[in-house]
Amino acid sequence: MEDPYQKLSRPEASDAVTRLGWRLVLGELRTEVRTGSLALAADVAARAAAVAGAEGHLRLDVRADRVLLSLQTAAAAWVTERDVELARDISTVVDEMRLHTVSGVDLGGGGERAVQMLEIGIDALDAAAIRPFWAAVLGYVDEPGRSGPWDGLIDPLGQGPAVWFQEMDAPRPQRNRIHFDVSVPHDEAEPRIRAALAAGGKLLSDASAPAFWVLADAEGNEACVTTWQGRDG
Repeated sequence: MEDPYQKLSRPEASDAVTRLGWRLVLGELRTEVRTGSLALAADVAARAAAVAGAEGHLRLDVRADRVLLSLQTAAAAWVTERDVELARDISTVVDEMRLHTVSGVDLGGGGERAVQMLEIGIDALDAAAIRPFWAAVLGYVDEPGRSGPWDGLIDPLGQGPAVWFQEMDAPRPQRNRIHFDVSVPHDEAEPRIRAALAAGGKLLSDASAPAFWVLADAEGNEACVTTWQGRDG
């Protein structure tokens, strides 16, 4: 019998939920349900939370006109078959309410963007010397089971972006030492990059695509658009 808590590969997790309106982003399954009212959003959240086995997997963000849902096996800090099962069950519950789980976030006025997550990368020569500062100033904690000098930091309440440290081999005073990683669904990366370039950005590197592309604004401040692809195997 297969272990329902066995970690899934990125392609396995993505393929299992994409047709349901969920997307794999940074080791989580993410979707939203547009409700049009706070009361209905709260009802969706309550019914999703009542799905058997949701404890330890489901996180909810209730807004005035929608609810954002995330699934990850907390004990494994990754997506497992149990999360895929929960995505199916929650989507069924939402369908029964004549609503839908969708991967695009309605921005109003006809605008839309995909569900996403944000990380902040800090270049460092000696992460051990600066990591305690960032933990203290942000009120962040270690990722579960990861407390080494180069391991990332997370918001214990899940509200702010994670922080990770990138090793440098020499000082780079001419370059910004902090950059943003914008993690998007695999089918959102190219439209997002086109939009950034049309807004005055520059493509610095696509050597690691489709895992990530490095872009910069007109003054050289960098951001990476990242996906789950190109990371397994």
